[in-house]
Amino acid sequence: MEMYFWLLIGFVFLIKGADFFVDGSSSIAKILKVPSVIIGLTIVAMGTSAPEAAVSITAGLAGSSDISLGNILGSNIFNLLMVIGVSALIRPFDSPKDILHRDMWWNLGITITLFVLLLNGTLSRGNGIVLLIAMAVYLFTVVRSAMHNRVEEEDLDQLPLWKSILFIIIGLLAIVFGGDLVVDNAQLIALSLGMSNTLIGLTIVAIGTSLPELVTSIVAARKGDSGIALGNAVGSGLFNIMFILGMASVLSPIHVAPELLIDTLILFAVSMMIFLFARSYRRTGRLEGAFCVLCYIAYSSYIIMR
Repeated sequence: MEMYFWLLIGFVFLIKGADFFVDGSSSIAKILKVPSVIIGLTIVAMGTSAPEAAVSITAGLAGSSDISLGNILGSNIFNLLMVIGVSALIRPFDSPKDILHRDMWWNLGITITLFVLLLNGTLSRGNGIVLLIAMAVYLFTVVRSAMHNRVEEEDLDQLPLWKSILFIIIGLLAIVFGGDLVVDNAQLIALSLGMSNTLIGLTIVAIGTSLPELVTSIVAARKGDSGIALGNAVGSGLFNIMFILGMASVLSPIHVAPELLIDTLILFAVSMMIFLFARSYRRTGRLEGAFCVLCYIAYSSYIIMR
């Protein structure tokens, strides 16, 4: 029973931390006069991906590459189907043109690149360097876009700079702490049920480390900030592959289980589907959101049965 208690406490920290994190991030966007989608793609995406970074890099160094790679693939599939799906169910959102014309193309490109890199059975240190260089190029394009798309937005309720930063720090600490509690106790529960490392990585760990993205995007969607909601989900996926897998494989080459190649192709198919949804009327509605959630349920059933 103790595992379930700490699992619940972890969820509480995640939810409250996300609330602080979104408020602080939205305020920073207004202070810097940049679109909130840019903040979603950078500060929020990197912050909510902290649990994935901790789990995947630690697992890679410990030799548990099945958990390391499975966590990233599972997290990205969860981000695209559940984070975007649930956010759209709560409040349909428009597709910012930057995400449509830049970030979703990057997402498709880096996913198929990852599949090609995985074909030789190992994600080597050289492959990791390629991914890290891609991350640097991507960040450069996002920052350059932010400098050319500064916006003026008056808001009487805007937080002062010091308070915005404090909210982000407190929120991020709560998210990471809550995420650790959820992942650690979910793993204990899963192991007690006799699940394999690959299955744990694709399901329990992937979902657990993606809870910050889910909760943050839901909170942002409820507050009407679609830029943070969508940018967080897409940006986290890019950060997971380019930085986390890149760093993990540079530190210790990652062995690729054959079944994970199938999950990489599924991730590419899901990325294409989300791209097409976002392009249709430049909006993701409740119908598309419901379909995404159903797809994730089907995917979860498939990996559990295989």
